[in-house]
Amino acid sequence: MSYTGPELCRLTARAAVAALRTREVSAKELIDAAMTRIGQTSDAVNATVTPCPERARQKAAALPADTLLAGLPLGIKDLNPVAGVRTTWGNAALADFVPESSDPLVERIETRGGVVIGKTNTPEMGAGANTFNAVFGMTRNPWDTRMNAGGSSGGAAASLAVGEAWLSHGSDLGGSLRTPASFCGIVGLRPSPGVAGGGPERTSFDAMPVQGPMARNVADCALFLDAMAGFDPVWPLSWPAPEMPYLDQCLADPGRVRIAFSADLGGIGPVEPAMVTALRQGLARLNGTPFDVVEADPDTSGAATCFRAHRALGFLAHARQTPEAVKAAYKPALRQNIEDGRALDVNALADAIVARSQLYDRMHAFLDTFDVLACPVSGIGPLPVEIEYPPVINGVESRDYLDWLCFAYVASLCGLPALSLPLGQTEDGLPVGVQLIGRPRGEGRLLQIARGIEEVLNLPQTPFDPVRRH
Repeated sequence: MSYTGPELCRLTARAAVAALRTREVSAKELIDAAMTRIGQTSDAVNATVTPCPERARQKAAALPADTLLAGLPLGIKDLNPVAGVRTTWGNAALADFVPESSDPLVERIETRGGVVIGKTNTPEMGAGANTFNAVFGMTRNPWDTRMNAGGSSGGAAASLAVGEAWLSHGSDLGGSLRTPASFCGIVGLRPSPGVAGGGPERTSFDAMPVQGPMARNVADCALFLDAMAGFDPVWPLSWPAPEMPYLDQCLADPGRVRIAFSADLGGIGPVEPAMVTALRQGLARLNGTPFDVVEADPDTSGAATCFRAHRALGFLAHARQTPEAVKAAYKPALRQNIEDGRALDVNALADAIVARSQLYDRMHAFLDTFDVLACPVSGIGPLPVEIEYPPVINGVESRDYLDWLCFAYVASLCGLPALSLPLGQTEDGLPVGVQLIGRPRGEGRLLQIARGIEEVLNLPQTPFDPVRRH
């Protein structure tokens, strides 16, 4: 695919950081390159919706020379406040909100040398796997701008694919980081709870929503995870950073790896035959390598009902702390999510707690036999951007937008690290990612395996010009 943007935007994040450290390039030059690229691509993909170049230049000028990211520009999803920068959550009532302070994770990333170049688009309150809202409109897929980019971190994924930034922050409850990574052909990691900061401020004990890194390759993703990681008591579920940095673990030789491939994740949901074919063909390319792929299905029974209950409760809890003026602007799907929470009874919640624990026990036992579980990120590829969610998948009707996200449920419920890695393409030439689910607290090993696959298969890692078809 062609690329006509600034040459600096072609660099991997690690190469850009190395150039910053040796002073071959300055943070100002990277900021200027990023702004040039945003100007070239915004009309096509609508990904970085609130650039903040002057703030970025000021922050870069004040940075110490020895930080982890050394002044690298990056994107922050428009669900996390950045001091002095318009932050909307995709909600019309918050369209002009400018916070005075930043989210603690943003502060940590900036302390470690990240420079926020802008806010990336998201569906309202992060609810939905198609990125659109009443404030900024639709984010489009850079591989075919008639199609959606996934969500809710759709702006982050699209911006990376076209080279607007070298790293971008995402978040994930029901695949919000994994789905757009798959749809846009980039890498997205959902870490275990607490590894990369906390979840929503008002429901910070909820272990399902997490923050995570997105990048154009696995090692860059590991670098960004290192910039996010570490204990901080501001987050009640915070987890210490490992003794060996995630990037060092990622770059180590994975040795022989045993991969379980489940085409439908134990029957959790429908999958289009073309999706299964693309995944099988991609994994078949590992034949004769140190990566042994075995077809095996975990027992995921009850996961869908369990996930819906926990998610609905979280949405209700968050809504009860949200101003009425903000809720009055909510889109219908978001209002329904809250009503689903109100409809729960105590028996359903008790059953969900038990079912979640049982699912974890079964997944823990399954992953004792395999290094990683490979499965679809979603049962279908990108659809036209105007379609909020697929009405039918392989002949099965969707009740709502959650049904097509069912392959995200298991990792979210069990607190397992999960990564979307580009693996192939659909017949229409759109990217397909494979979801790799690792062992409990196994981020380093998961990144190591994913990088090994990426290297063996020589997966593409460079930005490209949006394919404009609308």
